[in-house]
Amino acid sequence: QVQLVESGGGLVQPGGSLRLSCEASVIFPVYTMGWYRQAPGKQRELVASIGTGARIKYADSVKGRFTISRGDAKNAVYLQMNSLKPEDTAVYYCNLSPNMVTAPGPYWGKGTLVTVSS
Repeated sequence: QVQLVESGGGLVQPGGSLRLSCEASVIFPVYTMGWYRQAPGKQRELVASIGTGARIKYADSVKGRFTISRGDAKNAVYLQMNSLKPEDTAVYYCNLSPNMVTAPGPYWGKGTLVTVSS
């Protein structure tokens, strides 16, 4: 059974930073790991993803502020979030796809809440 465990959410003031972490219980030889978020009343959206070979995608709304990276063991992914804005408030979900074609993949974490507020 594939499990994704997220950590790092919390309350931060506008302009602040947070780092989210996600660790998967499995490693696929070809994969895409990503972060999605869902704000109240809105659809879940891609924030950033990274695939085999370090192929990276960002949502336009976070480019230049967020950075996605992988752990050395390739079963972990991190999201460094800087210059946070109130509109970044959402539940952030880690996602794993066992290929580089299907996005999002079938495996989801339980989510971690990020609240940006003064």
